[in-house]
Amino acid sequence: MVGTEQSPARNNHQQQVDDEKLAKQKAIDEWLPITGSRNAKWWYSAFHNVTAMVGAGVLSLPYAMSELGWGPGVVILVLSWVITLYTLWQMVEMHEMVPGKRFDRYHELGQHAFGEKLGLYIVVPQQLICEVGVCIVYMVTGGKSLKKFHDTVCPDCKNIKVTFFIMIFASVHFVLSHLPNFNSISGVSLAAAVMSLSYSTIAWSASLHKGVQPDVQYGYKAKSTTGTVFNFLSALGDVAFAYAGHNVVLEIQATIPSTPEKPSKGPMWKGVLVAYIVVALCYFPVALIGYWMYGNSVQDNILISLEKPSWLIAMANMFVVIHVIGSYQIYAMPVFDMMETLLVKKLNFTPSWMLRFCVRNFYVGK
Repeated sequence: MVGTEQSPARNNHQQQVDDEKLAKQKAIDEWLPITGSRNAKWWYSAFHNVTAMVGAGVLSLPYAMSELGWGPGVVILVLSWVITLYTLWQMVEMHEMVPGKRFDRYHELGQHAFGEKLGLYIVVPQQLICEVGVCIVYMVTGGKSLKKFHDTVCPDCKNIKVTFFIMIFASVHFVLSHLPNFNSISGVSLAAAVMSLSYSTIAWSASLHKGVQPDVQYGYKAKSTTGTVFNFLSALGDVAFAYAGHNVVLEIQATIPSTPEKPSKGPMWKGVLVAYIVVALCYFPVALIGYWMYGNSVQDNILISLEKPSWLIAMANMFVVIHVIGSYQIYAMPVFDMMETLLVKKLNFTPSWMLRFCVRNFYVGK
């Protein structure tokens, strides 16, 4: 009788403990940046993906074309667009391929594929290298574009080292990085997406206005076979860099609400298609018109080849700055999530504003 009486009490206690754990886990998930808000619309997916994919790398595509040549260049551009769209579709489909479960983070999908530990070891280092590396590139790109804007607007002003412009660019992120989750940076991402389309349009339209340059040549610049092959492979890298963005797809999709009747892949895929149309409108005109106008004399940044009018070049560089501000935030958010998850789930820190303040300031200022 005593054992029978104690059993329900023990079960009730265990149920209470389990409920407390679930409540604590739910509170942590609602605090973390990836799972903190799931009310995104399909158009959030569109401009998040545009911001993640279309970077300043689009301005180097004419130079990549000069190292690839007309035939291979066009084929590689089109194939890259098609292949990356297909692989992105696969990512969207895999987000909820297990009934009742969402793979909100890239490493969660890796753990499902390779196991709990091996999945982390395989995915997390590569994802961190990519995302942290892109953040560093965008920090430098933002600083250089700011300097170019300054030098163009005020050519007679005292020369300022690019380091100081990078610090100015970083100061913006000491503020924006405290926006808690993906949905809270949607306005920044939208502005960045608009800017990417704007400076791409400036690049190809200004090139078209200048017309085909005198004595333009479309042959390979390298004098040797080795040099030609090296330049060709380098150009492949430029194109691959331009089609980045897949490593934040699952995290973007995690912000979209999902039910068995209306899974998140529907609105996510709709946003992806719109994003890829914008990508095509940015990439193909810049690459093809830029190469057509300048041939193999085009600079590695098409804006450098334009030179004039100075006000247009200054505007384009400022658009680049605004764009990479948004891109930095898109790529930094999954890193923030990893760091904050480690602290609150593994090291048992209490989720708080101060913890987030310290973590994100540390990352931006690292």
